[in-house]
Amino acid sequence: MWRGPATSVHFVLPADADDPASPSGGNVYDLRVMGDLTRLSVAGDWPCPADVTALEQTLAGIPDGEVVLLDGLVGCGVPEVVVPHARRLKLAVLVHLPLADETGLDPATASILNEKERQVLRAASAVVATSPTAARNIRSRHGLDAVHVVVPGTDAAPEAAGTDGVSELLCVASITPRKGHDLLIRVLQKIDYEWRLVCAGPIRPFAGTLPEDDRVSFPGSLTGEALTRAYDAADLFVLASRNETYGMVVTEALARGLPVIASAVPDALGDGGLLVPAGDENALEAALTRWFQDQEFRAGLRARARARRAVLSTWDESTEDLRRVLASLRP
Repeated sequence: MWRGPATSVHFVLPADADDPASPSGGNVYDLRVMGDLTRLSVAGDWPCPADVTALEQTLAGIPDGEVVLLDGLVGCGVPEVVVPHARRLKLAVLVHLPLADETGLDPATASILNEKERQVLRAASAVVATSPTAARNIRSRHGLDAVHVVVPGTDAAPEAAGTDGVSELLCVASITPRKGHDLLIRVLQKIDYEWRLVCAGPIRPFAGTLPEDDRVSFPGSLTGEALTRAYDAADLFVLASRNETYGMVVTEALARGLPVIASAVPDALGDGGLLVPAGDENALEAALTRWFQDQEFRAGLRARARARRAVLSTWDESTEDLRRVLASLRP
């Protein structure tokens, strides 16, 4: 634990954060920035569990005045539990994705979740976002004075070898509506080229609604050497997300010098690739068509990826940035 005068720091996060069967950017982030925080895992169907007993008991067991980092997925949907404890704890809430921004929510549900999140964040001593864009959104959306930014880090990695330099496309993301696999596959099917697409990530029920194509493979969640091999074989990393707060998979690709065409990830991508408007099929089709047809364009994207690769921040830097935020809450 990080300790200050009579103060410990606890991290409340989902119980499945390190479940290899369901990797997510939020879970990876939590585990990598945890450092020597005291981990308090709580099980539940977050953000709206049927039973909040586990969270209530976990927070109640933390002595008054101690510093607590709460994963927003766990806490932002249950203000009735969190807000009373925020009055006696030094509470920082880590927001990976605003609850109302999940794709597929009906307007009424999104409005309810947004209001619940607002109550929790306004009661917190500090709010942490994972990108500058997300911080501005959260601050404006909930009328907050300040939101801290702690961007994800990256691990150094060897440069990807690729295949023929053009054809092998990789998307690493959970197979959910927000990640835009449906849009990506539809666009690729319009392009006359012998492409192949690997969609690596947890396979959700949504996958059964995607356009069928023999050129698209779904290997499920890849970790360790299997994920490394997928990155190494890729010529282009693609992500057609409708909404992201950062997009860690993009920096993982850039760390390997992979060219990137993506949407909704301005902070992760920086100048390292081509950003297309989220949900814009025509823009994505134009970008991918140019990738397949224009050798100079491909060379330019590779050069931009390598330049971005050289300046990516590390997980040690992210952990230190978070440490400073939490240290500011100590008496």
